[in-house]
Amino acid sequence: MLSAFLALVAILPAFANAQALYSQCGGTGWSGATTCVSGAVCTVLNPYYSQCLPGTATTTSNPTTTTSNPTTSNSGTTTVSSAPTGTQTPAAGNPFEGHNIWLTPFYAAEVAAAAANITDATTKAAAQSVAQIPTFTWFDTIAKVPDLGTYLANASALGKSSGTPSLVQIIVYDLPDRDCAAAASNGEFSIADNGQANYFNYIDQLVAQIKPFPDVRVVAIIEPDSLANLVTNLSVEKCANAQTTYLACVTYAIQQLNTLGNVYSYLDAGHAGWLGWPANLQPAANLFASLFKSAGSPSFVRGLATDVANYNALSAASPDPITQGNSNYDEIHYINALTPLLTSSGFPAHFIVDQGRSGVQNIRQQWGDWCNVKGAGFGMRPTINTGYTAIDAIVWAKPGGECDGTSNTSSARYDYHCGLSDADQPAPEAGTWFQEYFTTLVQKASPPL
Repeated sequence: MLSAFLALVAILPAFANAQALYSQCGGTGWSGATTCVSGAVCTVLNPYYSQCLPGTATTTSNPTTTTSNPTTSNSGTTTVSSAPTGTQTPAAGNPFEGHNIWLTPFYAAEVAAAAANITDATTKAAAQSVAQIPTFTWFDTIAKVPDLGTYLANASALGKSSGTPSLVQIIVYDLPDRDCAAAASNGEFSIADNGQANYFNYIDQLVAQIKPFPDVRVVAIIEPDSLANLVTNLSVEKCANAQTTYLACVTYAIQQLNTLGNVYSYLDAGHAGWLGWPANLQPAANLFASLFKSAGSPSFVRGLATDVANYNALSAASPDPITQGNSNYDEIHYINALTPLLTSSGFPAHFIVDQGRSGVQNIRQQWGDWCNVKGAGFGMRPTINTGYTAIDAIVWAKPGGECDGTSNTSSARYDYHCGLSDADQPAPEAGTWFQEYFTTLVQKASPPL
């Protein structure tokens, strides 16, 4: 009896200190509890942050097929190859047409767990419906890459069983010294510490995961914020120092993905409030065209992605006051202004536009405010019926509910934008689940969920 009591006493502190669902449970500098409440598992999301996520996070809404695809793990230095030409020819027209867009199981699990914690029945039902809306999967660390093979195997099986091929949406996002003008989303690789070779290995591993599944079409957004920083932020020392590496890495990414024959790439092009200013349009077009041509004009580079993880309307009823001075005050004005410059320079002028959090307008203090903006709502649903010939698809690139950045000023990844008055607070680390913010996105969705 005594021994049983002592055993119980020994484990009580662990339960008393267990972190709640979606709380931090580890990471660089973390000194708090590393265990989670029942039903949650402490999951490493990046070197800075581990989070208590539902224990069912690996459960999918689709039947999962496990594969034994090998993952490359070479740690040696990779050199840039000559521009590969690939042997396949891209399908004519919109790459989204004729395919079922695959639902990412990780986000579906996050949404299901979040909806379970909402008490209002109407909001709960609306929240649950978000799990059936396709979003992109962000491969922002090399540790996540092996999951891609599992996802593609699942998508392949679904395509075969339904008779309609699947399309998987991914974001390639792991540049060394990533987001050179920001802090919230700094990545795992450093240029000074073998960063370029590490990035090439990351791309090689993505290619290895995709190669066994030629029947699955992949749409990839390439490196959000990277090339836009090279247009406007070279006065930032970190960006100036990263310029050569960014160009080499993005070139390598689009060349290697081009060899597969089933990956259609869209380079990230910021948004109307960044590259849409008249003075930035021509320099942006020049940069995209120069990189494209120097890479050998890869045939599967389809065009550009805009408004990724941002809040701009596709077509605003009237200009937001913060856009004053910029005639390109929404994404369609930006796209229409950029298209002829791209066309004349030889870059393919097709677009996808993120509207995942653009349901509510006129909510920012400044156009450059991007971090967990208060009052945002889910926006237009993904569709290929865009109404604009230049736009292939409206997409949800940013999975709504995954945090932009922490409001904790003591965090190594704190960015001042996340402490502004129009940023929702308190907020957890970038990429982790933000329950309160997700609930607001659901409640303020326009059109309603």
